[in-house]
Amino acid sequence: MNFKGKNILVTGGGGAGVGAGICKVLSEAGATVILNEKNISKAEKAAAQYKNAVPVSADVSVESEINRMFEELTEAVGPIHGLVNNAGVGLSKVAHEASIADFDRLYHIDIKGVWMVSKVFVQKVLNDKATGNIVNISSVHANATMSRYALYSSVKSAVEGLTTGMAVELGKHNIRVNAVGPGYVHAEQNYDLIKTWADDPVKWVEDYFSDHQAMNFEVLPEDCGNVVAFLLSDLSRAITGQTIYADAGSVCLLYNRSYTETT
Repeated sequence: MNFKGKNILVTGGGGAGVGAGICKVLSEAGATVILNEKNISKAEKAAAQYKNAVPVSADVSVESEINRMFEELTEAVGPIHGLVNNAGVGLSKVAHEASIADFDRLYHIDIKGVWMVSKVFVQKVLNDKATGNIVNISSVHANATMSRYALYSSVKSAVEGLTTGMAVELGKHNIRVNAVGPGYVHAEQNYDLIKTWADDPVKWVEDYFSDHQAMNFEVLPEDCGNVVAFLLSDLSRAITGQTIYADAGSVCLLYNRSYTETT
């Protein structure tokens, strides 16, 4: 996969986790990675890790900031060839105890932001009479979920619905739209979240890899980045409207392995 000469915008690409894995893979494949964060200093710090990375700031839940970001990028780098809608927030709270503010924050960023950024990107591509490619970051929670994740599951299901619908609408313009659903991708900051449902978060992570995936290894950010890069490349030219789960087989596992396996 060679992305030399391609400008790829990755929202929420700073720091660790899936976004960092996406940026790393795309950068190593020759892309100019346009790294978006709400805070420009965070974007600049992350961009310093990669070759040919361009930091840019914008709150993807605010339409005026998205428009301003694309105007700046048109001047700075020219056409944007690919978009990865990675920016998102989580929520670990049972639905009947979540507040309106919880709901609004989740939906404003995780689905309204995906739609608004995609909307401006598509308009730019059509105005330039070019072709483009969108990859949205979903989650295994859109397929199967757990207690405290009903609202998060619902918003990621919306992401996959938007992916399918926009793929149908944009196919005639040769614009593909797909999604990647990461499984559990470990980062140190995850421990604080896991404490909301597990007394021993370190053991929970260890047990997850050994017992709750079809394959017994840790899914890395770069594993997700490789799938994103494939979907952005011409190797996947016949694929649109699809979600690929990079989860080591967690969503296809009916029972945890210790429940059914003797060895």
